[in-house]
Amino acid sequence: MEKLEVNWLTEGIIDFEYKKYLLLAYFKTVKESFTRIELYPYLADLVFHYRNLQLIKDNQQLLCESFPKEISPEGLKNLEVNYRKIIQDDDVMTELQSVMEFALPRFKSSLDEGSFIYEYVESQCQLSPIGFSSLYKNEGYLFVSQPPENETNIYRYQMTLYEQSHQPMRSIQTYPVMVAERSLSNTYESIKRMLLKKNTELPNPCVYLVVSKLKVPYHQTLMPVAKRMLVKEIAR
Repeated sequence: MEKLEVNWLTEGIIDFEYKKYLLLAYFKTVKESFTRIELYPYLADLVFHYRNLQLIKDNQQLLCESFPKEISPEGLKNLEVNYRKIIQDDDVMTELQSVMEFALPRFKSSLDEGSFIYEYVESQCQLSPIGFSSLYKNEGYLFVSQPPENETNIYRYQMTLYEQSHQPMRSIQTYPVMVAERSLSNTYESIKRMLLKKNTELPNPCVYLVVSKLKVPYHQTLMPVAKRMLVKEIAR
């Protein structure tokens, strides 16, 4: 099973055995992904579903809102009444409660496994600036390399600040620039100088390098870890 829908809890048949089958298929897929050291997209997916399920369990109104909003022939006037009838149905609520009690510890277990792998991969990565850093750090270049380190993937990055629940948050976008061959004559510093000559739009950009000691799946694991390391570095 590739993906668990956002409203998986209330969509389709509300039956414990059916939802259990759905979840077991999903967790099997997640486990297989983690066994391959492929963290994404499932690690972010687990965080979303675990937090969402906790909120729904603690808030009956959220449970009501998560039901599919199909307008009945009676129209919008009766819509809220219909949802209330569903929520007040003891059999439905019993099934949903059973599903949530089954699901929450399994989401937590899978999330812990993914977090452990993430932290280990991160511990095997080193982030360092190349040359002098600019005071303006929200835009620049990111170099990413892993064994055998003869190729370096180069990205341009842009950091954006936004507010979520009245808390300042950062998001990062990366854009592929090139893949550079590294050698004794073509060092990280010389690659940086070449970039500055080619792109005068950024006369003094920050350039960061993330090197992994491990060879791991690039797009599913190393790149997401590298991006998060960069966000944490700039946020300091």
